[in-house]
Amino acid sequence: MSAPPPVPTGTTILDLAPDQAKHTLADWARGQGLPPYRTGQIHRRVWAAPVATWHEATDLPLALRSTLAGAFPLPRLTADVVQHSVDGTVKYLWRLADGEAIESVLIPSGDRRTLCISSQAGCALRCAFCATGRMGYRRNLSPFEIAGQVREIVLANAEHKPTNIVFMGMGEPLLNWDAVDIALTILNGPEGLGIGARHITVSTVGILPGMAAFAKRPEQFRLAISLHAPTSPQRLGIMPIEKKYDLEAVLKAAEAFRRRVTFEYVMIGGVNDSDEDADHLAKLARGLGALVNILPLHPGGAPDLVPTAAPRIRAFADRLKNQGVEATVRRSRGLDIDAACGQLRVEVERKRASSSSIHGITAKLRDSPSCPL
Repeated sequence: MSAPPPVPTGTTILDLAPDQAKHTLADWARGQGLPPYRTGQIHRRVWAAPVATWHEATDLPLALRSTLAGAFPLPRLTADVVQHSVDGTVKYLWRLADGEAIESVLIPSGDRRTLCISSQAGCALRCAFCATGRMGYRRNLSPFEIAGQVREIVLANAEHKPTNIVFMGMGEPLLNWDAVDIALTILNGPEGLGIGARHITVSTVGILPGMAAFAKRPEQFRLAISLHAPTSPQRLGIMPIEKKYDLEAVLKAAEAFRRRVTFEYVMIGGVNDSDEDADHLAKLARGLGALVNILPLHPGGAPDLVPTAAPRIRAFADRLKNQGVEATVRRSRGLDIDAACGQLRVEVERKRASSSSIHGITAKLRDSPSCPL
């Protein structure tokens, strides 16, 4: 077995792909004079049977747990806000070590538990229908910060472990490919979280270099393209990325995938929901054999846009189906808990800014000789 690449300075064991983490732990264990079997015991506690702290790994000797706590700290994501919807959806606002915040949404449906995860803090793409785009780009997430969104849910309750993962939270995954690449291995690997590749979907607006790299992975991960308009001029009106990676080039890149592609299509009243739009979309979908996921515009994500009415959405979907395209209309989830992507972070920060402003004014008044407070 070849040696793994060197571990970057400042990297936690949770940032490493499982095989590299195992090499790192094996080297350390040898240096500690530990028997070889200890490496496997330690390694499984990183992702496969995770612990919040090494002291919880009671299958290991107490002295070893204390040593591990110093050698390999296990960072956490802090659940700043957890919101529960009446429909069972749970939204998490995770606070990161540097104070940044990201979101995840857990969507239960029967035996299926889909977790929508973030790959960046904020987003630079500024799609018109997305609350995350309105906050701008802050930074990329590390592999740990991406896969850790799943790890935290498992730590809280192993029975709630997601069965499906979608990279449809904050950020554009393929603009953070190096970290997403490692996170995919952690999520899917048998010594990681062990989630089947066909149950993991990466959604992209169409970042061509990232699509090419993703297509080279041998696993059956799923690709979803955030299409949202059937022609390049329409797409440019709501997705500025069209200037750099146009629709024709994105669809050409999608041909490299050996598995079925999905088109994500948010319905916006008067923008992309006409019969002519459906006909154009049907032609594109048939060309790739793509499935179309029709998504009602979440009212909290873009207050200046109008959601397409339900009857028009159904007629649009029926028109696609009548032209041989498999189309699914997704219902909005978590309407009562700020569940649009980026909406919770924006709302929390707005309230905190307002509160800080009020407290600051109050403090200044109290410092004033004439203040009655």
